[in-house]
Amino acid sequence: MIGNLDHTTLQHLWWLIVSVVGALFVFLTFVQGGQTLLLTVAHDDVEKKLMVNSLGRKWELTFTTLVLFGGALFAAFPLFYATSFGGAYWVWMLILATFVLQAVSYEFRTKPGNLLGARTYEAFMFINGSVGLLLVGAALGTFFTGASFTLDDYNRVTWLHSLRGLEAAFSLFNLSLGLFLVFLARVLGALYLCNHIRHEDLHERLRRAVLINMAIALPFLLYVLVRLVTMDGFAVDPASGQVTVESFKYLKNLLAMPVVLIMLVAGLLLVVAGVAMTGKGHSIRGIWPAGIGTVLTALSLLLTAGFHGSAFYPSAVDPASSLTIFNASSSHFTLTVMSYVALAVPFVLAYIVCVWRMMDRRKFTIDDLESENAKNLY
Repeated sequence: MIGNLDHTTLQHLWWLIVSVVGALFVFLTFVQGGQTLLLTVAHDDVEKKLMVNSLGRKWELTFTTLVLFGGALFAAFPLFYATSFGGAYWVWMLILATFVLQAVSYEFRTKPGNLLGARTYEAFMFINGSVGLLLVGAALGTFFTGASFTLDDYNRVTWLHSLRGLEAAFSLFNLSLGLFLVFLARVLGALYLCNHIRHEDLHERLRRAVLINMAIALPFLLYVLVRLVTMDGFAVDPASGQVTVESFKYLKNLLAMPVVLIMLVAGLLLVVAGVAMTGKGHSIRGIWPAGIGTVLTALSLLLTAGFHGSAFYPSAVDPASSLTIFNASSSHFTLTVMSYVALAVPFVLAYIVCVWRMMDRRKFTIDDLESENAKNLY
């Protein structure tokens, strides 16, 4: 059945799949957000251990999802992978470096004979949750603002900025999106820790952190939304493939795709509901509406960038070089084979959900730090 789908349908299908994976990654950055809270919420080493070991049960999921996002983009849209990773390599290398620091930190933070000390690895975790996510947000922002590259007739990329992708962080839109992602991750991290750890004093500080970080995130969110619906976008003619600059392109996309617009509004409302449940109330379940809302919001933004005749990776210096889901995708055969493989994804997700439920069935407490398995803690 999948083999009977035309190339255009498969291209749309795979942008949807990539967007879903990207949206799940944004939700899972609660791990990175929680890491940055170690310096502001924890009052002693015991509370730090509680937080680190709570987050340590999930950090691999975030890293794996990031790799899956990059792998799906590489397989489905190889020209994007070659253009972005071949030109903007400094921003991607720094992002990956911060995630390597995260992995090293969980592995060696409490190892005997640790020469660097636990605080050094906690600083690495903070870098991953702040600098790493800021750069991720800035890179995602280029899906709307564009990047400084050109392509020749043989699809060889020429990057026209010496910072090799780091210039994205100097765009106010990209920087605002990155900072919003950082503080949203802190909100999600506080919500998750409040749900997973049983410690009343820590809960009170986490609830305050939810409200404070949401208040800081809101101005960046408002700027991103206002700028998004008023900025020029890059439209592609499906017949000729020509890319032109179009006024209010992304606002037109949202109005032309009411389901995506509803997802965006519903996602934002769910995030606010989750914050209110835990930050202003006594519930510890705010992570779930906020998490679902985060996925819907991120998914709607990614679909807005790639669907309805939009260039998802525009060239700010040469619109004709912009990448769309049509000119950047793999062949019909490749996308067909990948689609059959993707049928296994729901089973993988079901496995992750089952494992998650088993790991979180019992709340994490101080007693767990002193159990017979304490030697396996982070």
